[in-house]
Amino acid sequence: MTLPILYSLRNCPYAMRARLAIYKSKQVVELRDIVLKNKPAAMLAASPKATVPVLVLSANKGVNADVLDESLEIMLWALAQSDPFNLLRTQVLKSHTASSELESSTKLTGILRLISLFDDEFKTCLEAYKCAKRYHETNLDDCRQACEVYIQNLEQRLSKHRYMFDENESLADLALLPFIRQFARIERQWYLQSHYPEVKRWLNQYLQSPMFTKVMAKYPLWSPEQAVIKFGDI
Repeated sequence: MTLPILYSLRNCPYAMRARLAIYKSKQVVELRDIVLKNKPAAMLAASPKATVPVLVLSANKGVNADVLDESLEIMLWALAQSDPFNLLRTQVLKSHTASSELESSTKLTGILRLISLFDDEFKTCLEAYKCAKRYHETNLDDCRQACEVYIQNLEQRLSKHRYMFDENESLADLALLPFIRQFARIERQWYLQSHYPEVKRWLNQYLQSPMFTKVMAKYPLWSPEQAVIKFGDI
């Protein structure tokens, strides 16, 4: 059987969270690691956006079809195939009552809303913070403080339960992980001394997990001549 093809970049946060969801969903894909300076023609044909991740679900006579090129779309696709850890919170209680179904739907809505907040707002602040540090700009503190508004949101959540929404991880935890990792790496010493113990606990448990080690494993860059590299919980 032909596997879906995932074009990925090891340290890209969007590609990272796509791989996280694929791993947690126990799906298997053909992994094609690339570099942006040398984008494969097959990837460009599949997605003119020319950014990773790109997931090609099927191909017909050389013409790609069913292509997902947004990281959240890929995450939702993977978990729609299999969600053994209920990351989407769509599994209803054994009672199968209308209220339990409504509760599940409400939780997923909240999860997607939090992801959207960080994708639309926090990511902009994070990019400004990264630039301020890289180019030694005078507004570094202001940029960090803009990010902290969102970090404080997470700290409050994580002070109530182990993960973003309750005692079990959800799609939100996986979707935010790569960006909080980036935040923590910009001013490493400041972050280690910061007053966000729950965020640090949450991040560390992921960074030290076997899952993260597998998701961040380094593979040879893809070429048409190489053997297929399978990625997933295999």
